Amino acid sequence: RTKRRISHIWRFEVPLYRKPLLISVCAIIINPGLEEKVESVQNAISLAHILGNPNPKVAILSAVETVTPSITSTLDAAALCKMADRRQITGAQLDGPLAFDNAISLEAARIKRIDSPVAGQADILIAPELESANMIGKQLEYLAGATACGLVLGARIPMALTSRADGPAARLASGLLAKLVAHHYRVHKP
Repeated sequence: RTKRRISHIWRFEVPLYRKPLLISVCAIIINPGLEEKVESVQNAISLAHILGNPNPKVAILSAVETVTPSITSTLDAAALCKMADRRQITGAQLDGPLAFDNAISLEAARIKRIDSPVAGQADILIAPELESANMIGKQLEYLAGATACGLVLGARIPMALTSRADGPAARLASGLLAKLVAHHYRVHKP
């Protein structure tokens, strides 16, 4: 282990999205609290940096894009964004709460009048918990033709982690992604 908590991150190539998409809180942590979300966000940002994105746009997802006291994920999103403002989370632009549509669609953000450098341009999606992340990932894969690979970060070595239903391509891609991150860790200790 390292000083960082372990978290899982999926990397998707989605035919209908113009760039790779990382999704976190997908496995291992079932119902993350705020501290676990901070770690998941920072792990996803670190992976984006390793993959060549020096300033990823992170969308903190919820069902709505306004802070709503009865929806805990909106409160967590607001707290994560304030933590980024105060440099408790570094290396990315964060915004949230954002609904899935306005996190990835400039048109949806425009219609809902959301003015944000992240809205419609997300590189990383942080789901509220494991169930919603898993559903987003499976929908991208099975309905949008996305290809996926997955890693567990937060340990001294990255661990490839795929779905039981994934085929050889996803397993190979996950292994290659783990190798890339392991090489980075040889030069820059985690």
